[in-house]
Amino acid sequence: MSEKRRGRQTPTISVVLPYTDSLGTEAIAIYNSSDRVAQEWQELLLEDIMAVNEEGQWIHMKFGWSIPRRNGKSELLIMRAVYGVSHDERVLYTAHRTTTSHNAWEKCIDRLVKAGYVEGIDFKTTKQMGLEHIEWLDGKGVINFRTRSSKGGLGEGYDLLIIDEAQEYTSDQESALKYVVTDSKNPQTLMCGTPPTAVSSGTVFQKLRQDTLTGANEDSGWAEWSVPELTDAHDPELWYETNPSLGYILSERTIRSELGDDQVDDNIQRLGLWLTYSQKSAISRKEWESYAVAEPPKLNEPHKIYFGVKYAKATSNVSLAAAIKTTTGKVFVEAIDCRSVREGNTWIIDFLRNPNAVSVVIDGAGNQSILEQDMKDADVKCKAIMPKVNEVIEANALFEKMLFEDKICHKGQPALAQAASNCEHRAIGSSGGYGYSSILKGADVSLLESATLAHWLCAKDKEKKKQVITY
Repeated sequence: MSEKRRGRQTPTISVVLPYTDSLGTEAIAIYNSSDRVAQEWQELLLEDIMAVNEEGQWIHMKFGWSIPRRNGKSELLIMRAVYGVSHDERVLYTAHRTTTSHNAWEKCIDRLVKAGYVEGIDFKTTKQMGLEHIEWLDGKGVINFRTRSSKGGLGEGYDLLIIDEAQEYTSDQESALKYVVTDSKNPQTLMCGTPPTAVSSGTVFQKLRQDTLTGANEDSGWAEWSVPELTDAHDPELWYETNPSLGYILSERTIRSELGDDQVDDNIQRLGLWLTYSQKSAISRKEWESYAVAEPPKLNEPHKIYFGVKYAKATSNVSLAAAIKTTTGKVFVEAIDCRSVREGNTWIIDFLRNPNAVSVVIDGAGNQSILEQDMKDADVKCKAIMPKVNEVIEANALFEKMLFEDKICHKGQPALAQAASNCEHRAIGSSGGYGYSSILKGADVSLLESATLAHWLCAKDKEKKKQVITY
């Protein structure tokens, strides 16, 4: 009988500093005594994460890893947290969603109990949703479980900072959290997640990866299972290359059933693709990033929101973006989402119901009138505008003009950056006008196009000046 095939157990890309000793073996032993068995790739990676030098200090003060969904990547965080609380470490476990941090608390309790530790004798716990807490009774060990915010963790000191769902870790959250381990004699920060998608808001995880792989980060490690470029997500050989738990807790049948029509999203979610940027783009990556803002800008009062909807030409997707004027005179643009047309228009209408929504421009032959009718049926007050070709041309030209004049800002969303930094002009109309297409084969540029439309509405809507009467 042939041996069952397993996914690749070593990362496709990694940066691990040299070491001879690791505490990972002990952490794995605790985990394996809880009626669970760590997979080979988890053991190997935890050894790297918990490597120590001659003084017992962590070799990697920061370590990040990226693995496609449903492979058990967060289980490593549970192993590390359980070791920490039972070895006098103060641990802050953070996640993007409250349900994720609560589930992590439940898993830690389960692993401790099944490993032979007794609640009330070895540890005590607080079960309040959003404020979960595990405290070791014979020592200093503690784990606090929190949902991340721009204020979370300030004023508290920890030895280990855990960032689960790291693709959603924003720069303002990092500003609030990165100092919580400053006072520790042996601090460590761990980040775990998937590559950013169209709806991911974080940028810190991406920067950790880039800086570690290029050698700009000291005392840091990185590991990922990924494909180097956009490819066929339906190829089983690539599933085994990028999913270490395939054949363990993940099956070919499960993967096959989840794949959809969005080639880029399937590459990100299942093959671990990190989107790259082309220097031949009409808007370079450096240019686009130079207009990103670290903090949300102050907005004009009243908050008048303008939306853009673009039904893609190259894919079966539709994108929604918003624009709003700031007190500095700039227009702030933000990508809302990019979804398959098959999901219908309900999610778009939900956003257009915003009481501050002024108008929405809808571009995409064959779908414009459908969305317009759906808006009427839903009694949406936001005004629908169907642009002519010359108006789309004007919107694109105005967007680049205002962008390069530093009159547009954005929050650095990875998906919008991917679209903007990998676009080229395509001719539309008969008078030299242009639209956009993606340099990446099969990729979707509609997020950028929806942003240009939203910006066009916002920029052209002149504020009414109050009449001043003098005598």
